[in-house]
Amino acid sequence: MPGRQSRRSVLATMTALPLAGALGACSGGTSGTDSTSRTSTVSNKAGRNATHITFWSALRGSQEVVDAFNRTHDTVQVDFQQIPAGGQGGYAKLSNASRAGNAPDVATIEYPQLPGFAIDGVALELTDLLSDTLRSKLLPQALGLTTFEKRVFSIPLDVEPMVMHYRTDLFDQYGIEVPRTWDEFEEAARTVRAKAPDRRLVAFATDGEPHFAAFAWQAGAQWFDTSGGAWNVSLADGPTRRVAAYWQRMIDQDLVFMTPVDSRQFDSQVSKGKVLVRLSGAWDAGAQMNARPGQKGKWAIAPLPQWSAGDAALGTHGGSTFAVTKDSEHPEAALEFIAWQVSHPDALRARLSSGASSQYPAAPGLVSVGREAFDRAYYSGQDIYTLFEQEAHKIRDGWTWGPRMTATQKVMQDGFARVGGGQGSVLEAVRAAQRGTMPDLRALGLSTTERSS
Repeated sequence: MPGRQSRRSVLATMTALPLAGALGACSGGTSGTDSTSRTSTVSNKAGRNATHITFWSALRGSQEVVDAFNRTHDTVQVDFQQIPAGGQGGYAKLSNASRAGNAPDVATIEYPQLPGFAIDGVALELTDLLSDTLRSKLLPQALGLTTFEKRVFSIPLDVEPMVMHYRTDLFDQYGIEVPRTWDEFEEAARTVRAKAPDRRLVAFATDGEPHFAAFAWQAGAQWFDTSGGAWNVSLADGPTRRVAAYWQRMIDQDLVFMTPVDSRQFDSQVSKGKVLVRLSGAWDAGAQMNARPGQKGKWAIAPLPQWSAGDAALGTHGGSTFAVTKDSEHPEAALEFIAWQVSHPDALRARLSSGASSQYPAAPGLVSVGREAFDRAYYSGQDIYTLFEQEAHKIRDGWTWGPRMTATQKVMQDGFARVGGGQGSVLEAVRAAQRGTMPDLRALGLSTTERSS
């Protein structure tokens, strides 16, 4: 492969990190999609002397961000291509393009998928390219999620602390105080079940491995770590068993609906007031506002309940990062674009102009921009950005996503779906996910340890 680093040489630079494994030399083959097609947004004033980079993303507002960048930059210009969301084919397209040697300069990767793209040699290590100035602008908890053994593999755009969205009118109707602990949350669920048998406080997301991971993360779980030069896997650790037992009790006592949250069924439950609470990331505030304008004034947002009174810990639910790929011939220019996109007020204003809303930026300096742009009327004037800012600092350090979270997620959610059908248990679904994860890790040639409970 003349003129381009092979996959083997990329991995050779990562030998101190257990992300690296026996992945073999550079593979041939062709992309399953037209990876070379580009939607150009190049500004004429930049001329032919500008460095051109390519950018793939499914994020709303990306076109507006690229247009704003190109209007204000002469030496770097960005060609943008909208691609499907990761789980809907975007990640497969990126992987195929990388195998063919024509991945874009910059790609959007969600936090859980980043370790896999680093292992596969798609995401270029950025440690030496990351300036102290950019580092200082980012929330440490967000940058920590893109850093493995002190090596940085992408730059965070947003970080989404898990919060509690709740119906204020129905809480008032049933005399429910906003729960501060999960014990209080369970009591509130009993109240709803008793006073409104056709309603439930919340749904257990049968397609919600990311939700369950956030609960376990908050409780102190450590599903994956890279200590001792290996990937150490422990999905059913003590904190996770506590979380599983909690939700199993809620399920067994019929205190929750069992519903896939990415479904028309759940949308109907929320729209009809059958579900009083949504447990999800900060981003969901804007999604709710856009999806159900008729419920204006009926919702508020509160901190997620804690496992014990006085605790202050959270996991995240959602969030995206930007990686420079190993195929980039202009990594410095790519990082210049990324840095502007994640930290400049004009970049966030451009994204918000598209109708995107309520993302919590990974650069705290942009919080005021989001706050000013957000219409508080839907939430009866509540300053949700101040709440998000408070909650973002509670994100517990040290969480590491696994190398093949898409596969881990599928097995766990298959188990949750069976629980919804009356078979198995939440804990069994978690254990099955660990069993399903290990062969993938070993197939990658990774050094692994497994802790079973």
